[in-house]
Amino acid sequence: MKAAVVTVGDELLAGDTVDTNATWLCTQLTERGVAVERVTTLPDRVDAIARVVNEYHAEYDAVIVTGGLGPTHDDVTMDAVAAAFGRELEPHEEAATWLETNGGYSAADLVKGTTDLPAGARMLPNEAGVAPGAVVGSVYVLPGVPDEMKTMFGRIADEFAGETNHVRFVHTSEPESSLIERFEALQSEFDVRVGSYPGDHVRVKLAATDESTVEAAVAWLEERVESHEE
Repeated sequence: MKAAVVTVGDELLAGDTVDTNATWLCTQLTERGVAVERVTTLPDRVDAIARVVNEYHAEYDAVIVTGGLGPTHDDVTMDAVAAAFGRELEPHEEAATWLETNGGYSAADLVKGTTDLPAGARMLPNEAGVAPGAVVGSVYVLPGVPDEMKTMFGRIADEFAGETNHVRFVHTSEPESSLIERFEALQSEFDVRVGSYPGDHVRVKLAATDESTVEAAVAWLEERVESHEE
């Protein structure tokens, strides 16, 4: 399964809010064997969101969109997703019923538009907030508030699956540039994917679908690099 993550919010692009949702979702998806191939942050603008959702829906098995849910002026994500699919927004009876039954909200308590979803969408209850999420085709629309997003994702987590990856890290104090030839030798010897992440030391990520292959590759590399001591 290949997926894209889209986070929505002018505050993310302005740097006013740190986008922790994308990192958390990528971790969750990767742990389930899903290959996340795109992470995109968009402004609170219907045309921009609709264009990207339309493009990614055609390209990936699943698209997760977070942020911009609710009835306020800058909450336009549902409008944009509806536009991407050529659908109208309409009151969702199941969403209204769920909020009344589980949240104690009557229709009079809710701001107009709170339970409007794209026509034909599957409603995702918001157990940690008010504004519901939705599934339209293979596009999942979740809240931007982290607690609400995580709780809602928990309801649908089993819908994301792929081939399990086994991952190990090797830490070395050697400079990244000096490791290139050993990386090439490693990949010619083992069927593993290699990632190299420099910082105060270099973290080398080894990943494969076969656990024994990863363990053998780790042992091979650890014998050939200078270990970084914490």
